[in-house]
Amino acid sequence: MLVARRLGKVLRPNWIVISRCGYASAQPQPQTSPNIQCNKLFINNEWVDSASGKTFATINPTTGEKICDVSEGDKADVDVAVQAAKEAFKLGSPWRTMDASERGVLLNRLADLMERDREYLASLETLDNGKPFQIAYAADLALSIKCLRYYAGWADKIHGKTIPIDGDYFCYTRHEPVGVCGQIIPWNFPLLMLAWKLGPALATGNVIIMKPAEQTPLTALYVASLIKEAGFPPGVVNIITGYGPTAGAAISEHMDVDKVAFTGSTEVGHIVLQAAGRSNLKKVTLELGGKSPNIVFSDADLDEAVENSHFALFFNQGQCCCAGSRTFVHEDIYDDFVKKSVERAKKRTMGNPYDSSNEQGPQIDEEQMNKILELIESGKQEGAKLQCGGGREGDKGYFIKPTVFSDVTDHMRIAKEEIFGPVMQIMKFKDINEVIERANTTMYGLAAAVHTTDVNKAIAIAHGVRAGTVW
Repeated sequence: MLVARRLGKVLRPNWIVISRCGYASAQPQPQTSPNIQCNKLFINNEWVDSASGKTFATINPTTGEKICDVSEGDKADVDVAVQAAKEAFKLGSPWRTMDASERGVLLNRLADLMERDREYLASLETLDNGKPFQIAYAADLALSIKCLRYYAGWADKIHGKTIPIDGDYFCYTRHEPVGVCGQIIPWNFPLLMLAWKLGPALATGNVIIMKPAEQTPLTALYVASLIKEAGFPPGVVNIITGYGPTAGAAISEHMDVDKVAFTGSTEVGHIVLQAAGRSNLKKVTLELGGKSPNIVFSDADLDEAVENSHFALFFNQGQCCCAGSRTFVHEDIYDDFVKKSVERAKKRTMGNPYDSSNEQGPQIDEEQMNKILELIESGKQEGAKLQCGGGREGDKGYFIKPTVFSDVTDHMRIAKEEIFGPVMQIMKFKDINEVIERANTTMYGLAAAVHTTDVNKAIAIAHGVRAGTVW
């Protein structure tokens, strides 16, 4: 478990600090109609059509209109990509014989190229994903570049051990790459998730078959062109665009894929894990959903707690796996907290994500928008009090009004299910033991947060709440 705190106050994660403060500095003007340069499969450092010849449309969530058609890969294309990756991973290949320090040089070179094209990549991310350009530029791009540089530094610093055992023996361990790594990334932070997957795998000498989310393929494909430009050997990174049940399943089930890493929904995580078990028992890493408790005690700075809680829920249109999506507030300050939270939500600006005055863009697609609206309706029907929002904004694009519910109880769907949208649920608690028990009554355990000036309360929450990260 990761715990971050300072002077009894919870530290915000670094990506929040950057996204809230970083865009206050000078930023370039976005390219509101970025040229689409890459829309085919990237296999063996070449751009190819899918074996079937099929394509699918990627949609601009701000307008609901098609941006372009992208090659639709499936099992046949995954097979070709895996073969290319296996060739790149063979003993004696350029990649396997490359000095570890040179792998770090290549990763730094890729980071340099992303820095060079940062304005274009941020503009493309906004077009395909809908997040505000100022966030894409200052947070997503900045953190993606830093991630690659971080792992570049690790490339030649991963050591084995010599072990003094009994007898006349020389015993040692060495860290070796896993091999062919399948990587399936989500649509909420396309570039950042790409960097989180590429960085450690490439630093340690693996080869990759990556499938970006079908909703947001464009920035991953453009980064593929930078991977080639940086000088990575053919077959080291292959990117297959397509759908989960076809391309994603082919990666998860492939007998020659040695590991699969998936970030996305819990539902699909079950499918990926089962596929790995049915095939070659490949290694699996999963980072799935969340319904993270955000606990506010009566001694907290109320205005700061309101602003932090607003940000923890509404950032990235509420599309964060670690969003503070169950807000527990002590009964002594509950009414004031609700009032101030509603006032803040009503001030939240929403609209064209290329306009720097807007905090919120659209949801990722129509399916996700409708899921959120259905859960909002369930909150109304189950007795929660709708304080503001509660519906779609306009009839173009996939915008949802910032929504706040009060008088929410633990049995309601909006208190149990991951909404993944701009919907805040505020629940009341009486004491620390009660709130710890309620916070732990969930199938999730990704993150949690506590607002208090009492370091003893902060530590009690950090130790008592079952979560991987506590802020």
